[in-house]
Amino acid sequence: MLAQMLAPAAVLVAWSIVVLFWMAFTRLPALGKAGGLGEAKPGGRGQDLEGVLPDRINWKAHNYAHLMEQPTLFYAATVIIALMGAGAVDVVFAWIYVALRIVHSIWQATVNVVKIRFLLFIASTVALIYLAYRALALTLFHDPALVAV
Repeated sequence: MLAQMLAPAAVLVAWSIVVLFWMAFTRLPALGKAGGLGEAKPGGRGQDLEGVLPDRINWKAHNYAHLMEQPTLFYAATVIIALMGAGAVDVVFAWIYVALRIVHSIWQATVNVVKIRFLLFIASTVALIYLAYRALALTLFHDPALVAV
């Protein structure tokens, strides 16, 4: 079950890279139309483009930032569960989490109605809570005596 548990994490890593390129391929042309980086202040950050670029362009960057936040907990839980011995339900919840995060990304980057986006976030968080519980249960209540020597 090790590979099956790690596969959703690998897919979310790949999706994060897709969103990175999506962000770059929409932001860079828009930035060029806005005058480029010539006037950028030293040490400027992506957040400095708020109000400079259209909101629809910045939505991709917002989502990329979100993919660098909560999913880090998902990656940790996934590795812990994989190492401790994942069950079929764990794998299902990992895939549910990834599917919801991908739908959340597409929604945020294109439509971005916050009410729906929030529901997608809450649903993915419920899946993450299950995975966090499983990671805790598998580690805190692990009995080494039950492991074959």
